[in-house]
Amino acid sequence: MKIGVSELIVVLIVALLVLGPDKLPRYARKLGAALAEFRKASDAATKEIRENVVEPLEEAQRPLREAMEPVEELDRAVKGNLKEVKTSLEQIGKAPRKASTPEAEPVAASTPEAVSSEPVATPEVSL
Repeated sequence: MKIGVSELIVVLIVALLVLGPDKLPRYARKLGAALAEFRKASDAATKEIRENVVEPLEEAQRPLREAMEPVEELDRAVKGNLKEVKTSLEQIGKAPRKASTPEAEPVAASTPEAVSSEPVATPEVSL
């Protein structure tokens, strides 16, 4: 919540009316000192929490992260291989691409690279 200039002026006028012009500077100094003390206490609490909670947790997580690196690399490699296999499987049964140039020779049927247009019989497995 932010306090604008108009709200601050209203608060100062009310404080001046309630406390009077003689006591207002003294209470303003006390309020400033209290806010400074509060800031010191909150900074000290933040520092203590950081030192006693956050840093030990980060230190405990470091070996786990280092241990996970090979697993993550393996995961990326497996996903890459799966993507290649999926692409290869999607290409099965599709007609091979024809050469765009007329001087390209068709692949002979006797070469191992030739793809047969006959369906391949797969053994059926019964459970």
